[in-house]
Amino acid sequence: MRRAALARAFTALVLVLAAGSGASAAPAAPAAPAAPAAPAAAVETITVPGLKAPVEILIDRWGVPHLYARSEPDLFLAQGWNAARDRLFQIDLWRRRGLGQLAEVFGRAYVDDDRAARLFLFRGDLRAEWRAYGGDARAASERFVAGINAYVDWLRDRPERLPREFRLLGYAPARWTAADLVRIRAHGLSRNLDSEVARAQVACRGDVDADRVRAPLSPTWRTHVPDGLDPCLPRDVLRQFTLATRDFRLEPPATARTIAPAHAGEALEGSNNWVIAPAKSATGRPILANDPHRAFVEPSIRYLVGLDAPTLHAIGANQPMIPGISLGHNDNIAFGYTIFPIDQEDLYVYELDPASAHAYRYHGRFESFRTVHETIAVRDAAPVSVDLEFSRHGPVIYVDAAHRRAFAVRTAWLEPGTSVYLGALGYLKARSLADFEHALDRWRTPSLNHLYADTRGTIAWLPAGLAPVRPNWDGLLPVPGDGRYEWRGFWSRSDLPRRVDPREGYLTTSNEMNLPDGYPYARRKLGFEWSAPWRHERIDAVLAALPRVSIEDSERLQTDQVSLPARRLVAAVRELRSEDADVRAALALFGRWDGTVAGDSAAAALYEVWFTRHLRGAVKNALLDPAVATTFDAAHVDIVVDVIEHPDAWFAERPRERRDALAAATLGAAFRELRTRLGADATRWRWDALHHNLGEHPFAAVVDERERARLNVGPLPVGGDPYVPNQASYRAADFLDVAGPSVRVVIDVGNWDGSVAVNHPGQSGDPDDPHYRDLAELWRGGEYFPLLYSRAAVERATERTLRLVPGR
Repeated sequence: MRRAALARAFTALVLVLAAGSGASAAPAAPAAPAAPAAPAAAVETITVPGLKAPVEILIDRWGVPHLYARSEPDLFLAQGWNAARDRLFQIDLWRRRGLGQLAEVFGRAYVDDDRAARLFLFRGDLRAEWRAYGGDARAASERFVAGINAYVDWLRDRPERLPREFRLLGYAPARWTAADLVRIRAHGLSRNLDSEVARAQVACRGDVDADRVRAPLSPTWRTHVPDGLDPCLPRDVLRQFTLATRDFRLEPPATARTIAPAHAGEALEGSNNWVIAPAKSATGRPILANDPHRAFVEPSIRYLVGLDAPTLHAIGANQPMIPGISLGHNDNIAFGYTIFPIDQEDLYVYELDPASAHAYRYHGRFESFRTVHETIAVRDAAPVSVDLEFSRHGPVIYVDAAHRRAFAVRTAWLEPGTSVYLGALGYLKARSLADFEHALDRWRTPSLNHLYADTRGTIAWLPAGLAPVRPNWDGLLPVPGDGRYEWRGFWSRSDLPRRVDPREGYLTTSNEMNLPDGYPYARRKLGFEWSAPWRHERIDAVLAALPRVSIEDSERLQTDQVSLPARRLVAAVRELRSEDADVRAALALFGRWDGTVAGDSAAAALYEVWFTRHLRGAVKNALLDPAVATTFDAAHVDIVVDVIEHPDAWFAERPRERRDALAAATLGAAFRELRTRLGADATRWRWDALHHNLGEHPFAAVVDERERARLNVGPLPVGGDPYVPNQASYRAADFLDVAGPSVRVVIDVGNWDGSVAVNHPGQSGDPDDPHYRDLAELWRGGEYFPLLYSRAAVERATERTLRLVPGR
C-alpha cells in the first residue's frame, strides 16, 4: 500500500516536471512563467504592511544583506521579510517538516513522516515557553514571522517571483505564526539516543564492555546494563525518532527508504572555534574564529546577515528561519560556538498492562498513556487520522505488543525554552562578559561551548545547556520506565566549567572531551561520548606554536588538512616487512608523507581507502566475537590507532605478529582497490578523484539530470577527512563528503571591517540567483570575503538596494 502511494505521488511529480517549470499540479500555486532576473535598477522600492518606517536592505557583492531600520520591531520584521526573499522554499520546508505537514503537499507517502514529527512538537504551556527565553524573544519572533507572512502575501500578486520549487511541485508557501517557531523541536541537534540503542545491541549479543571498540568513553568510565533492562531491543525501535529528526529529502518510490539512526557510530558533524587574547594576537586585539560543521545541504543551513537599528547593531550567521544571529558580533563583543555534548536524551522502556497496550507500569501501578488525536491533510487524498501517545517521560515511539513493551523518549529539547538557537536573542545586545553570562543562564539547547571576546580584551570559554541530573545511572543505555530512573532536575550553569583569560593567551574547542582536571564528572555525569580529539589536538598544537596569531593564520588553520591519526598510523607501519609486492608499493607511496590529506595527494588517497574501507573493519573483527562485531560497522578511530601502536594491550598472543599481519593484509587490499579505481600508475592517484563535496537539494532524487544540475551544487573535488580541522566526513561506500564547515568566520574584534567569512555554497536559496553557488569555489579553495560592518564599507560594496516602505 505504501509503495502504491509513493508511485502515485511520484507519477504526479513527474507529470509536473515534464510540463516544465511553469506547470502547476494543484490550484494552490498559480501557474507562472520562469522567474525573471532581478530588476536592473540599483534600487527597488517595495511596500511592506506592518512597517512603521522605511527600512533599507543593502545587498553586497557576496550576497550578504545588511538591514537598516529605525526601530527593533521594524528590524525584525524586515529580517523575516528578507529571509523569505532569499530562502522561502527552505524555511517553508523547515516549517512543514517540523509541524508534520509534508503529506499536504507531497502526498500520502509522507504521512509517517508527519506523524513522527508531531510526536516531537512542543506541547507545553506557550506562556512558560516564551518566559523561558526572557527579554523580547516573543516580540522579536512575532515581528519576524510577520515579515515572512508579508513576503508570502506580496508573492500572491507576483507569481513570477515565486521560488522555483513551488512552481515545480505546484504548491504555495504557508503563512506562519510565532508559535510555529517554538513548537518545532525536531530540527535541533539530538544527542546520544541512537548510541544508547547501539550500545544495547552490543550488550544483547555479548558483554557491554565490548562497546568501547565502537565508542570509547571519556573521561574514564565503565557502564553497566541498568537493573531490569532487557538490552535486546527491536531493530527498528528508533524508526519514528529518525523520521522526525533526519534531514528531509523527497524520494522516488523505487527507492527503498532506509530509516537508520544517523549517528550510531562516530558523529559525522563537529565544529571548531578559537579565541585569541590581545597579547597573543598579531593585531593587538582579540580574534575569534568559528567554523560550525553540519551536514551539507542546499540551500546552505547558515545565512549571514547584518542587522542595524538605533538599539541593536550586529552581524553574523544563523539558521535563516530564526530571528537574530547566533554566531558573530555586535559593537562590543564577538561570540561563537561548538557543540558541548551534554547527554540530553534517554530512551525509556515500559512494561505494558496485560489488559491494555495503552497503559504502562509505573511505581507498581499501571498508568495510561495520554493520547492525542490528530488529522493529517494529504494531497489528492482523504485526510488521515492518527493517534499519538505520550508517557510521563515523553512521546511513545514504539510499541512491541508481542513482548508487552513500549518505548518513549525523554529529551531536554522538549523542555520550555529549548527552541534551537532562539536563546541567542538574549545575548545579541550584550556589552560585557557579565551581560553575556547573564544571557547564557537561560541557554538550554543545543548545549554549546560558547567562546567570547570583547573590545576590552577579555576572552572566555563558557559551556551552557540543560544537563539532566541522573542520580543513579549514567545515561549510556536505555532504562526501565517504571519509576526507578528519573531525572532530578538539571545542573545549573554554575555547575559547568568555565575559563576566562587563560595564561596561554587562547582558548579552543572542537567538541572534544574538555572537562578540566578535577571536575566532578563521576557525580555530574554530563556525558561520556565526545568527538575524537584529533581536530582539537592539531588546532591546539598550531596555536601553541605561533608566537602571535593573525587573521591569516586563522584562515589557514580553518582550512588545515593535517590528519594526526594518519601521521601516527603511517609511522607505526613504516617498518612493516612483507613479501607482498602491493604492500611494499603501498609503503613506498607513503614515503615521507606528512599526513596532509590534500586533494592532489596519492598517499592521502591510499591512506583514506586503507583506513576507512579496510583497516577499521579488520580491527573490529579482530577484537570482537563475530556475533558482537555484526552489530556495528567499524572500530572507532581512537581504538584503531591504539591497536596499531600498542598491540600488546589488545592481543594476548603474538601481538606484534598479529598486528603486522592485519596491517599488511589491509594495506595490500587497499592498494589493489585503488589500482582498480584509479589505474595502475600510483603516482597519478589523487584523493580528490574519489572524494567530492555535494550540496544536495531536497528534490535532487526526483528530478531529471538537467534539473538536478541546476538544484545541486557540485560535486566538487576536495581534500580532507573527518579528523582534520577542515573536516570532511564522508561515506565509506562512495567517498561523498557529507558533513563539514557550513560557514567560516574570522572576527577582528574592534576592527570589525577587518573580519572575513565564507558561506557554503552561497547566500541565496534561488537556483537562478548568482549568489546560490558563487561562494562554493571560495569555500573549496580556502578563501574568504570581507564581512563588512560599517555603513560606509557596506555602501562601497553594495550591488543592490531594496527599500521597504510602510503601506497596505
